[in-house]
Amino acid sequence: MIFTKLSLKNSGIEKLKRTSYVLFCCFTLQLNAQFYNLPNDYFFSLLTERRLAEKDSSLHCGMKPYIHFYSEKYIAEPDTHRIYKYIFDDPALDVAFFKHVISFEPKGHNAKFIIDPMVNFQRGNEHFNGTERLTYTNTRGLIASAYIGKKVYVETMFSENQSKLPHYLDSFARKNNVIPGQGRWKKFRGEAFDFAYSSGFFSLQLTKNINLQAGHGKHKIGNGYRSLLLSDNCLNYPYARITQQWMKGRLQYTNIYAVLMNLSPASVKYSSLAEPLLQKKPAAFQYLSFNPAKFLNIGLFQGIMWSVGDRNNAFHLDHNYFNPVIYAATAQKGLNDSNNILLGSDIRIKIAKRFSLYGQVMMDDLSNSDKSKNGFGYQAGLCYFNALGIKNLFFQVEYNSVSENSYLSPVTTRYNQSWSHYNQNLAYTPGYGNEFIIITDYKYKRFNFNVKYQYLDVLSAGEYFSNTQSVNLNAGYLVNPAYNLNLTLGYTHRNQNFPNFKGSDNETSHLYLSLRTSLYNIFYDF
Repeated sequence: MIFTKLSLKNSGIEKLKRTSYVLFCCFTLQLNAQFYNLPNDYFFSLLTERRLAEKDSSLHCGMKPYIHFYSEKYIAEPDTHRIYKYIFDDPALDVAFFKHVISFEPKGHNAKFIIDPMVNFQRGNEHFNGTERLTYTNTRGLIASAYIGKKVYVETMFSENQSKLPHYLDSFARKNNVIPGQGRWKKFRGEAFDFAYSSGFFSLQLTKNINLQAGHGKHKIGNGYRSLLLSDNCLNYPYARITQQWMKGRLQYTNIYAVLMNLSPASVKYSSLAEPLLQKKPAAFQYLSFNPAKFLNIGLFQGIMWSVGDRNNAFHLDHNYFNPVIYAATAQKGLNDSNNILLGSDIRIKIAKRFSLYGQVMMDDLSNSDKSKNGFGYQAGLCYFNALGIKNLFFQVEYNSVSENSYLSPVTTRYNQSWSHYNQNLAYTPGYGNEFIIITDYKYKRFNFNVKYQYLDVLSAGEYFSNTQSVNLNAGYLVNPAYNLNLTLGYTHRNQNFPNFKGSDNETSHLYLSLRTSLYNIFYDF
């Protein structure tokens, strides 16, 4: 990477520098960062996806965020062999527009320390059912990371946020007590919300083939825009992740152990003077990814939502929770066990360098004689890179279908074991329904343009409850790829109607301008 050299003359930064020397003094290995996670923002990751599509498929794309494992040949500049965390195609960015705000390397130690801002300054105007209102988001925060030798990477980010949201998002936040993907809120100046966001992780490259991570974040499994198995749709959660690669990188096996939360009191009785303990539930996920050929990737998934903690939030886990073998718990307990077990698989087929076909299958509970009451879902999609022979023109079409009885809690007590976290689905963003998505994205140097169309049918008791059509248009300019700072002018038109009962359509038009560091996905399309 290219790092800004600072004089570090003021006393505050001098103290920070001295502290870093102490922390890094034990590490004298050559720096070769093969262990950090690549950013997971969907649209800004498309250049990474395109470059991966142009190479062979030895890098496993189904588990996100990607760990930069054996991937120097994918994301290094061919002439300099420098490793870039964010991929771009404009050589002019090399010096003038690729600088971190704070970056220094302690002398005598092979380590690097970086601090960048995390911002989202957005102003918008919404037209909702004939009325007009101002919307805004004001985010201020930091992202800091440290590369220590060739074995250790540490990253943390936090922000403070105030938002006045479009009507449909405002309604969701008030009903579910969370901002989509960003956690709980408190009131701010009338109709607005105040909320905090944080994440961080520690990554250790234990051996050439094994990476260990622990932190507070989220994951996604799949090759599509949506995931029916495990999505980055909801808030971050505490986790430990073990990633292994074998057979010269053709096989990758991932174990994730996490603690999720219901926004319900753990105990029936609690003091009104203090916030109650909220229900916590342990979860374990296994994902096996295999590349039997250069054009083919197959993934197998098992996820288990174990019993919610007792009134003191203490877990009563048996040894099966720690069993790292995929499908072992399913073979013993079955899909209709009191612990919520979810199975699935995905596939990606690369056709030449430009086309990829992908899909997923999800199974929740197939024990009901009435097939309409079973939990089942599938996904099918196509990605087209450098479409029509135009460099960096991307086209994607995707169809998702998930039955309304999927992801539900297998027990009916007040201790909810649904496939959820902070009142949001842990997998498929809308929860259930039939969805059709078309995405077009084009990048030219620092400019990007994208269009997304969505059609969503939601069922209730076997009948159509609502259907939603939305179009999102964006034109953006990448200000600084060092921390993915971009300026975006966007427009969203969303129309939700309710065909089977009397009610006015929920129609929103939203025009906005934002300056944002795009480091993670925020899904407002449901």
